[in-house]
Amino acid sequence: MLSVLALVVPLAFAGAVSPVMLTEQTVLLAGRDGRRVAGCYAIGVGGTSLAILSVLVLFGRSIALPEEPSLSASLDIALGSLLLLVAAVLRYRRPRTPKPSKSRAYGLSPVQALGFGVFSMATNFTTLAVMVPAAKEIAASDLTVPARLVLTCIVAVVTALPAWLPIAMTLVAPDPTHRALQSLADFIEARGRWVTVLLLVAVGLFLVVRGIVRVFGG
Repeated sequence: MLSVLALVVPLAFAGAVSPVMLTEQTVLLAGRDGRRVAGCYAIGVGGTSLAILSVLVLFGRSIALPEEPSLSASLDIALGSLLLLVAAVLRYRRPRTPKPSKSRAYGLSPVQALGFGVFSMATNFTTLAVMVPAAKEIAASDLTVPARLVLTCIVAVVTALPAWLPIAMTLVAPDPTHRALQSLADFIEARGRWVTVLLLVAVGLFLVVRGIVRVFGG
C-alpha cells in the first residue's frame, strides 16, 4: 500500500495546485454566511472528486489491469505521455490571473455554492488529467477493496485541498486567516505552475520509463 501511496499522493498534490479554486473559496468565505456557503462549495468539490475517482477506479478494475501486464505497461506509457503533454501545455500556456466576481460570489446560496463546487471540479482539466493515472495505480494494485477505498478517499481529499483548507484555517485561527490565505494564494499564483509542472514531469517520466521496462522486460 505504501508504494502505491507514494505515487498517488504526489499526483494528488499536483492536482490540488489550483489558484482559481483557492481564490473562489477565499471570496466565498468573505461573503454573506461565508462558512456555510464555503462549506457547501467544498462538499461539491470533494464529492465530485471522489465520484470521478471512484468511477475511474471501478473502470480500471473492470478491465482487470493486474492480470494484464502488457496492458498495464501500455497504459503506463500512455498516461505518462499524457502527463508530460499536460506539463508542456502548463509550461508554455500564458497564465491567467483568476478574478472571480465578488458580487456574484457574495450572493450565492448554499445550494448554488454546492453546484458551483461541482462545476469547478468537473471543469478543472489539469486535476482531471492527474486523476486518471492516480486511479489507474489504485485499480491496478493488489490491495484489498477497503485499502483501495482508503486510497481513493485520500486522493479525493488531497485534490480538494483548495476547497476545504481555507475553512479549516478559519476554524483554527480566524484572525490571521485572511493574511495567510492571501499569502498562500500569492505563492500558488507565483510558483504553483512550476510546482505542478515539476510534479507532472517527474511522475510522467516515471510512468513512461516503468512502462518501457515492463514492455521490453516481459
